[in-house]
Amino acid sequence: MEQFWRKYIFPVLYALVIYVSMRLINAVLTGFRFWERPWLETVIECTLLSTGYIYAWMLNYLLQYYQRQPKPGPVIREYLVVSAVIIVFTDGIILPIQHFTGERGCQLYDVINLTLIPTLFYLLYYVIKRANASLRKSYEQQLLLEKISNDQLQTELRFLKAQFHPHFLFNALNTVYFQMDESVGTAKHTVEKLSELLRYQLYDHQQTVAVGKELQYLQSYIDLQRSRMNEHLRLTVEIDNQLNKQSVYPLLLLPLVENAFKYAGGEYWINISASLQSGWLVFHVSNAIPAIEMKHKKGGIGLENLRRRLALLYPGKHELAICNSRENYSADLKIAL
Repeated sequence: MEQFWRKYIFPVLYALVIYVSMRLINAVLTGFRFWERPWLETVIECTLLSTGYIYAWMLNYLLQYYQRQPKPGPVIREYLVVSAVIIVFTDGIILPIQHFTGERGCQLYDVINLTLIPTLFYLLYYVIKRANASLRKSYEQQLLLEKISNDQLQTELRFLKAQFHPHFLFNALNTVYFQMDESVGTAKHTVEKLSELLRYQLYDHQQTVAVGKELQYLQSYIDLQRSRMNEHLRLTVEIDNQLNKQSVYPLLLLPLVENAFKYAGGEYWINISASLQSGWLVFHVSNAIPAIEMKHKKGGIGLENLRRRLALLYPGKHELAICNSRENYSADLKIAL
């Protein structure tokens, strides 16, 4: 409907407005009452309304022509060319009709009136049309830039997520390797857990997952790590039952837990907790470290990867605090759900 109005109705109505404006101005200047003349002359002049389609086509053609130019020229020159085309077309069509239908032929003020008014009206039409086209083009370019930026973001996120696989797999296979010498049954159980973890990492491609599912995955990872750790390890895991169906991006908690198992020593304990506080996921991991402190590498894949993913996925909606003391190491992560 909108296209029908713009293409078939508006050009005629716009031409009618121009025609009435010209006639009223002429009546004021000359005192000529065009509504009192023979109706046939008015009907003949009204055929000029059909030229509205020609003006619309011509101005749209000029607009498309200038938009196709690889290097747009000065705007003032464009407007001068458009004005010249309008004047030539107007003088070639309207003035001859005025000469035959006017009471005193075509006088000088008729030439000025019939040239100036259509030119101003149709130049205004072109300016508005050009402004709308520029806004639409700018909007489309902005959408394209956002799409490109989003594609780049998704590519980087996929790369960061993929980095977990070899890093995690290396540690898990080491566990299976050493368990084979001690107990084939235990190694078999570890492989089953490993299979569950890899299935989650490799085949769950959703943007976000339920936080309950993420915590279930984390529990499987903890079980896998527990099987390879010394039996003297004191492990405490506390999960808030309210954390269930809230959405969260996957694999953000794993690096902190992985880090704790990797560097646990000294009194040999690890504490892990997850709770829901005022709409925030609050995740805490702490572990004892050896008396001879093992420094956590600042540039390690896990934590640096995590910081980057958090910055991309939760800008301004997360907090990550790392504390490394002489006796323990702790990490606190808060994410707005």
